[in-house]
Amino acid sequence: MMGYYILIGGIALVSWLVSSRLKSKFKHYSKVHLQNGMSGAEIAQKMLDDHGIRDVQVVSTPGMLTDHYNPKNKTVNLSEGVYNQRNASAAAVAAHEVGHAVQHATAYEWLGMRSKLVPIVSVTSSMSTWVVFGGLALGAAAGVGLGYYVAVAGLVMMGFATLFSFVTLPVEYDASNRALAWLKDRNIVTREEYKGSEDALKWAARTYLVAAIGSLATLVYWGLQVFGGRD
Repeated sequence: MMGYYILIGGIALVSWLVSSRLKSKFKHYSKVHLQNGMSGAEIAQKMLDDHGIRDVQVVSTPGMLTDHYNPKNKTVNLSEGVYNQRNASAAAVAAHEVGHAVQHATAYEWLGMRSKLVPIVSVTSSMSTWVVFGGLALGAAAGVGLGYYVAVAGLVMMGFATLFSFVTLPVEYDASNRALAWLKDRNIVTREEYKGSEDALKWAARTYLVAAIGSLATLVYWGLQVFGGRD
């Protein structure tokens, strides 16, 4: 178990460093005020209009960095700091979330795949480690019957979470690319404001990359524990 704790600790440290850097970037670019004077909510609405999307609503949601697009009720949810603010950070986040709405409207394949995985992962992700651990306790590493099958079931559960993490990557990168292209093509931001928006989204994407790598590393670790002791 010591190796597992070291792995989790290392992943948590890297995740914290990237998250801290992300918050620092957003705080910095929140001071870069937009010359056009548009708020995050106004930018989101304009991007929706420019893409001919009329059935998605832009709403405010509590918290910091809680921004997301909800495909079920078709809402672009912007945190209070993004919804009302008029800076490069708000522009980047608002456009990024609308990027997901555009993906939904155009039936973007990776977004559809991620949506199908959500109900599975929501059930299996919280229990997968315990199922694997239980299987090992029952003798999975030695290839003993019941324990082995329990552990493999846990690995399958864990595999869905890992798959979800990697499917999320193209979804997030594509949404950012759509956002930045629109901000630039429609001259929504100046060159300086664009650079700030681009840098902020780059660091946001890295949080998903770290999560995916961490999920894969955890899956490989437990896989070695289950299969490593077998002939």
